Amino acid sequence: MQVQRHSKAHKAITTLSKFPAILIFGDSTVDTGNNNYFQTLLKANHYPYGNEFPGHIPTGRFSNGKLVPDIVASMLGLKQSVPPFRYPNLSDHEIQTGVSFASAGSRFDDLTTVVSGANPVLNQVEDFNKYIVRLKGIIGREEAMKIRRGALVLISVGTNDFIFNFYDIPTRRLEFNITGYHDFLQKRLQHFVQQLYDLGCRKIAVVGLPPIGCLPIQMSLRFQNPFNSKCIEHQNLDAQSYNQKLVNQLSKIQAVLPESKISYSDSYEQLNDMINNPQKYGKLIQPRNGNCNCTARGTGAWPSHEDNLI
Repeated sequence: MQVQRHSKAHKAITTLSKFPAILIFGDSTVDTGNNNYFQTLLKANHYPYGNEFPGHIPTGRFSNGKLVPDIVASMLGLKQSVPPFRYPNLSDHEIQTGVSFASAGSRFDDLTTVVSGANPVLNQVEDFNKYIVRLKGIIGREEAMKIRRGALVLISVGTNDFIFNFYDIPTRRLEFNITGYHDFLQKRLQHFVQQLYDLGCRKIAVVGLPPIGCLPIQMSLRFQNPFNSKCIEHQNLDAQSYNQKLVNQLSKIQAVLPESKISYSDSYEQLNDMINNPQKYGKLIQPRNGNCNCTARGTGAWPSHEDNLI
C-alpha cells in the first residue's frame, strides 16, 4: 500500500480504480447544500451564489457554480452533481451513486462549531450511518457493503480550524503552539478515517490545506486598505507545514488499515500558482479584498461571470 500525492485533485482521483459512488465529508468547499437544513447563518441559498449553476439558482453551494465534488462525479461518469444528504427528496439512484455529508463551517476541532450551527465533521458520521441504513434498504446488505468499499470518499476540512480557533479567534493558542495544534487536528483526522473505515470505506482522498494566508477573509482582517492587502506569509507557511505532516500521517494511517488506499490531494500548490502567476490562466481576476456585500467582508461570492480566483 502506498499513499499517493498529487498536485491536482483529479489526478489523485483517476489513479484509483473505478468507483460505484462518491461520498463527501467536510466544510463549505464540499457542502452541496446541507446547511440549508441546519439552523445556521452559514447558508448559500441566496443570490449571488449559484448564478452559473445549471438553472442559475442558488443551491446552498458556496460557489457561483459547481463544486469540486460535482466535477469529480461528472468525470467519473456517476452524475452531473452531488446532492446533499439532508435534501428531503433524495431518490434511490442518488443514494446509490453518492451524496455529500459536508457542512459549511465544519471543522475537526468542534470547539466553536456549536456557535456557528454547522455540523462538525466527526458528527457527519451519524448522517453516514443513516445513509447506510437507507442504502441497505434499497439494495441489500451485501451490495451496500460493496458500494461503500468501492466508493471514492473525499474529505476536505481543516481551514476553519485555523481561522476560527487559532488565528482570528485565538482560543486554541492558549493551549497549543502551531506544531501542537497540527498534531491535535491530525489525531482527530485519524479517528475520523478510522470511523469511516470501520463502516466499510476503503478508498479515501484527503485534501490538504490551501494558502490560508491568501484567503480574502484573512487579508481583509489584517489590512484595512483593501487595495494594499497581501497574503499573510506565516499562515501560508503553517499550511505548508501541516500538509507535509499530513502526507506522513496518511501513510501511517494506511499502514494499519488493511486493504485501504488513502490518497493525499494537494490544493495548495495550484492555488498558490494561480495567485502568483495569474497570467497563465487567461482572464483570471485575483481579488485582494472582500468579494461582495452579500455577507461579511471577505466572505461573500464574486458576482461576476468572468474566470475568477476567489
